[in-house]
Amino acid sequence: MPTLATKKLADTIGVEVLDVDVERLLTDETVPGALLDLLEQHSVLLFRQLHIDDDAQVKFCRRLGELALFPKYRIPEIMEISFEPDNPNREYFASNDYWHIDGALDEIPAKASVLSARVTAAEGGETEFASTYAAYDALTDEEKERFATLRVVHTFEAIQRLTYPDPTPEQIQEWASRAVRELPLVWEHDSGRRSLVFGATASHIVGLDVDEGRKLLADLESRATADDLVYRHQWSEGDMVIWDNTGLVHRACPFDRGKPRRMHRSTLLGTEAIS
Repeated sequence: MPTLATKKLADTIGVEVLDVDVERLLTDETVPGALLDLLEQHSVLLFRQLHIDDDAQVKFCRRLGELALFPKYRIPEIMEISFEPDNPNREYFASNDYWHIDGALDEIPAKASVLSARVTAAEGGETEFASTYAAYDALTDEEKERFATLRVVHTFEAIQRLTYPDPTPEQIQEWASRAVRELPLVWEHDSGRRSLVFGATASHIVGLDVDEGRKLLADLESRATADDLVYRHQWSEGDMVIWDNTGLVHRACPFDRGKPRRMHRSTLLGTEAIS
């Protein structure tokens, strides 16, 4: 399989893919496998100012795997992320400002996400990524042994309360209708690799005092997302980024939500439950 030319983005994660254009993404039979290999190795792939349109993005993503559908949107394979008044998921996008794994509350989380910048913020609005594989590898042997049996309850309410600390009864009722997941703190992947499972959906640790458990989760998140371990992508219009959702947490950086910023996301369905 031909090797794609890449350029390192950060010390711990991320490469820029240098020698592909939209046509090659859609036609070269070697590209999907090569990109999936790079994703496994580096977790974040950047295609700078690719300027892929929606139809081509869907066609390309289908070459990588099966896509999630978002029926509220014009193209079901593409979720439009913006704070425009007519966006059907506008209420929930503010929670993207907190470290999270996409689909942590699903039975099987997404394998990867593909995000293209259509309109960028004049200031702020970057996306940050941190490796949960590296977070596990950095643990002491004692911590690895202790954490191997810990389980964490994840809820939609936990992440939404960060944005809406004084929710309405209707919001509480809606949040309560969402799935609750009890997940291991340490994910033993089918590949044999291990990663930590944390983020803003994490409510508490089973069997620990609530405050004690939350303190532990906050400490792990703080260690895993230290500045020198994070890749922060400053978007330019036309950029496309793919990230390994099973081995990362990510978040959006603050920006003026009263001004335009629009990203188009496609999601590759996962094949592996967190276990």
